[in-house]
Amino acid sequence: MGTVLVFLMVLSLLVFVHEAGHFLVAKKMGMKVEEFGFGFPPRLVGVKRGGTTYSINWIPLGGFVRIKGESGDHRDEPDSFSSKSMGARFAVLVAGVVMNLALASVLLSIGFLSGLPSIVDDRLPASARVSEPALTIMAVVEGSPAAQAGVQQGDRVVTIDGEALTNEQSARERIAQSAEDGVALEIKTRAGDTQRLVLTSEPLAGQDLTGIGIGLVQTGIVSYPFFSAIVQGVAATVTFTAEVVKAFVGIIVHLATGNGLGMELSGPVGIAVLTGEVAALGLAYLLQFTALLSINLAVMNVLPFPALDGGRILFLCMEKVRGRAVNGNVETATHNIGFIVLILLVLLVTYRDVTSLLSS
Repeated sequence: MGTVLVFLMVLSLLVFVHEAGHFLVAKKMGMKVEEFGFGFPPRLVGVKRGGTTYSINWIPLGGFVRIKGESGDHRDEPDSFSSKSMGARFAVLVAGVVMNLALASVLLSIGFLSGLPSIVDDRLPASARVSEPALTIMAVVEGSPAAQAGVQQGDRVVTIDGEALTNEQSARERIAQSAEDGVALEIKTRAGDTQRLVLTSEPLAGQDLTGIGIGLVQTGIVSYPFFSAIVQGVAATVTFTAEVVKAFVGIIVHLATGNGLGMELSGPVGIAVLTGEVAALGLAYLLQFTALLSINLAVMNVLPFPALDGGRILFLCMEKVRGRAVNGNVETATHNIGFIVLILLVLLVTYRDVTSLLSS
């Protein structure tokens, strides 16, 4: 129950911020907002204020802002979306994406002020403050001694042969020296349990070397003074956004070349489970995870797919090129079909997540 509650709180924040972007800019541009809804219909409850209906709907997996004339009608009315300039319409469409990126920057800035889990290396600025140094396992080779012993990515190495080491180079050297005869590791798992293992080097599949099959990185809780925290929060948002864009491009390339997705996707159930696991690690981890979800939502919404903000921006670009708007009925039908496809995709991924959970 706690996992569901945390997930709904995170989702509500992301959706509210995104739709508030569309709402505020539409109002600023003189457009009439007919409805500001959380969740998808059917409607559970609605209250009308100042010409706008504020509603809560039965399917709590998204939200929407319904603006007068967004389907191309009411072009002759001054408070209509379709009657406004192309710049005004573009500003409204992109506002949700901008707000999600701004939210990520705020969350990461708050996180860096109090401390966020980060890689510790020579690239950290002088203003960085590091606490709780640790050796974190960043990769586990499939079929390796470590993998066979149940070691997972994200676990931490507490001691090596009884000695606490936090420097990754020293740790690698110690493991290399001892692993041939058996290296004793004390591991703190992601779930908080402690394991004591003795692992011996073996040839690693697909690699011309032997080892126990783990990749280590030095981590810690990194914090900054106030202004530095803001700078680092914005910089981290830019970095994470670039990585998310790269991941989406990779998915598109894999699909276009017939190689599948190239990675695992999670639906609402999978994300809810991840949210619960992250929340159990602490507030700093939840802040970071929420920021990443906000960035993912921003990038996904800007994709040129019908029913998404990017799909509507695509129609705006087509209008610019053609010199006239696409037929309103055609645009509406295209977005409706896109919405149905998205819902079917969510249901498919959700079904896969549920079956995976039941079989685990």
